Amino acid sequence: MIQKNVPLKDYTYTKIGGNADYLAIPKSVEELAKAVEFAQKNNLPWMVLGNGSNVLIQDGGIEGLVILTTSLTNMTIENYTITVQAGAPIIEVSQAARDFSLSGLEFACGIPGSVGGAIYMNAGAYGGEIKDVCTYVTVLTSEGKIEKLSADQLGFDYRTSLVPDKNWIVLEVEFELEPGDQTVIKAKMDELTYLRESKQPLEYPSCGSVFKRPPGHFAGKLIQDSDLQGVQIGGAQVSLKHAGFIINKGDATAKDYLNLVHHVQKTVKEKFGVELEKEVRVIGRA
Repeated sequence: MIQKNVPLKDYTYTKIGGNADYLAIPKSVEELAKAVEFAQKNNLPWMVLGNGSNVLIQDGGIEGLVILTTSLTNMTIENYTITVQAGAPIIEVSQAARDFSLSGLEFACGIPGSVGGAIYMNAGAYGGEIKDVCTYVTVLTSEGKIEKLSADQLGFDYRTSLVPDKNWIVLEVEFELEPGDQTVIKAKMDELTYLRESKQPLEYPSCGSVFKRPPGHFAGKLIQDSDLQGVQIGGAQVSLKHAGFIINKGDATAKDYLNLVHHVQKTVKEKFGVELEKEVRVIGRA
């Protein structure tokens, strides 16, 4: 179950990143717990990676054990509640909700993260956020206990939660949705999918939106108005299609990506006096 020296660029949306010293892809909660136990017994640092959609892994890779939850995808639907494991793509959960005429997850139809990642950062789009529909989250604590927490205990805020601070591993999530008209739900999702595909550079690897929205502004508009679209460092480029995205043109390194992020932050600060805060998580060894 434990692999050594595995390239992580194969598991990230940016197609960037060094190697994991050790990698585990558990197929059950029990295997996940064993992976954590392996790390603890061997005094290894460890971390959980969902499907690698909103992270930038540095070129030096990640020390210790990386646990991928992509095989933990079981989902059940009962009445208006969807219960799903953390590794399931949130897009697929929104599609299941649509198929069962349940409304509330339409906003998530284009978010490329896992359910666990969506909880980790309170993912959102088009006016909706995970906190709006999440009722309970089952986690594995750093002490090895499995606990079921209410949404109120998760400390949800804009693009954040208590999950990283508490070092919890999200195992399972319950979403409480509303009955709806499947035709209306599908139409809304089709509209949001069209908006996403027409505005975002999905043809290139990227980490999605790089920056949080600064109060009173839109990050993409500030970057565009700073004449930064098309600016490139190494293989990383500010997208010509959407200024809030930095794309991998084919051979970008994490160093390229971060140098461009810093250049964008510096330029926007100088031109508009606005600090752009990263939304993407930067992890690993430089």
